[in-house]
Amino acid sequence: MSAISPDAESDHLLERILSSLDDDKAEEIVTIDLRGRSSVADHMVICSGRSSRQVGAIAEKLVERLKTELGRSAKIEGKDAGDWVLIDAGDVLVHVFRPEVREFYQLEKMWMPSAAGLAPLQS
Repeated sequence: MSAISPDAESDHLLERILSSLDDDKAEEIVTIDLRGRSSVADHMVICSGRSSRQVGAIAEKLVERLKTELGRSAKIEGKDAGDWVLIDAGDVLVHVFRPEVREFYQLEKMWMPSAAGLAPLQS
């Protein structure tokens, strides 16, 4: 009997999150590997919704899917404003932005010193 490694579990969670974001038409999905760089999480996902309403809906559906499909509770912040929603799913942090807010904060640049490290979602 072999236990699932923490990395495999983290990667499975990341895959499910990316699938949910894709299902809900999130745009410009970027993943950042934080392993070895932060003790907060293994992965960070940054994406955009076209409007405050879509940002809130993307976040809400993601939290619902994690609960029903993986039995995992996630903390959510900022859903009511709909400009920038943070979902803390444990090993994966998800940021859902309106495009203007994402451009203003530029989290990708803060966490990835070189553009070569960005990994856009391949469809």
